Amino acid sequence: MGQDIELAVVFADVVGSTHIYEVMGDQRAREMVSTCIDVMRVATEQFGGTVIKTMGDEVMATFTSADDALNAASQMQRQIILHSQLQVRGQPVALRIGCHFGPVVLENRDVFGATVHTANRMTSQAKGGQIVTTAATCERLSADWRASVRQIDVANIKGQGAEVGLFEALWQTEDVTSMVPAMPLSGQHGRNQVRMRLRLPDRDLVLDASRPQLTIGRADENDVIIRGNLISRVHARLELRRNKVMLIDQSTNGTFVHLTDGEEAFVRRDSLQIKGSGLIGLGRVPELESVQTLRFSCESDTA
Repeated sequence: MGQDIELAVVFADVVGSTHIYEVMGDQRAREMVSTCIDVMRVATEQFGGTVIKTMGDEVMATFTSADDALNAASQMQRQIILHSQLQVRGQPVALRIGCHFGPVVLENRDVFGATVHTANRMTSQAKGGQIVTTAATCERLSADWRASVRQIDVANIKGQGAEVGLFEALWQTEDVTSMVPAMPLSGQHGRNQVRMRLRLPDRDLVLDASRPQLTIGRADENDVIIRGNLISRVHARLELRRNKVMLIDQSTNGTFVHLTDGEEAFVRRDSLQIKGSGLIGLGRVPELESVQTLRFSCESDTA
């Protein structure tokens, strides 16, 4: 008989292993992938997890807590980057990791159920160097970890019957720091504090130290909801980082920025610093009179 239990399930795999074999040759590539598996196994055991199975270039592991799962996933990412032998033509090998917390059936040292499928789907949504998880996992996190996750998209998951929010766990120190609103220090008085004002048809929104992030897209959970067939559900984010306004695009069709001084920029699956004032177009060039166009201005004052 299987045992019903709630666990965090983690899948971690090596990105582009086929390319590694093509470049390195079978023997060296096999040794490199084996080293990656060892790194994943050690990180799993370091945080009290259990390696359920290895499948080629992939590890499946379980943890009793969501924090342990993300701690282990973060350790995997760090150790892979730091490992001097895990490079292909001068570029470090990358992992993509997915995690989901939920009910599983534990039987014969294996786990089964929808939670396993969801965790595996999170891995397929991740890019190299990313850890992607779900809202259900985030709800189980400690306050410290919960402050270090951000929603990046939504996806349809087979068997879930509804769209599931995708959250990235920020494991690099500089990324985690950028999510925390800057606190005024005694030595910072007199420094110009930057903010962005978004002008919408029915209201203005301000991005500043008290609200350092805004999400934009066609899904209802966004801070700024804009409908359109070229607009992704979670299209982009605006973030205040180290007193700079950053646009982070997460979309299929990209984001266009036109400044009032005539400068133009396009960003897709990347980030861009925003200065001055102008227009933002989601998935298309911004048109002045369009309801899909965002008008913005970056301002500063002396704190």
